[in-house]
Amino acid sequence: MRRILRIVIIVMGMGFTLQGLGFLVVPSRAASALGMPLLDGLGRSTQVGDFAAFFLMLGLSILVGMRPGRTRLLYFPAALMGSAALCRTLAWAVHGAAFATTFILVEIVGCILLLTAAGRVES
Repeated sequence: MRRILRIVIIVMGMGFTLQGLGFLVVPSRAASALGMPLLDGLGRSTQVGDFAAFFLMLGLSILVGMRPGRTRLLYFPAALMGSAALCRTLAWAVHGAAFATTFILVEIVGCILLLTAAGRVES
């Protein structure tokens, strides 16, 4: 079971890292995958810079956290994913955003997997 969890977490880390790279290489496709248009001007700078940084750091911190002796680092990406789910929910409840069910579920499941791995995967 630990081996399967390790593989799932590594694949998740690679996916988020690739999403971050996508914002740097093909930002229109990366933005579209998240249900948004690629903005113009200063908005594009913010969109590409912030999303690339978020996904790159999320993915890379997961991958580093899966190295032997480093699983406690997984609490950082777990907190990022959990807070993203919370902030999306607040955007819906307070600001009239669409309820992003799929993204919120991915973030909650990812957070739970990371917290589980932080406590159970052999370092």
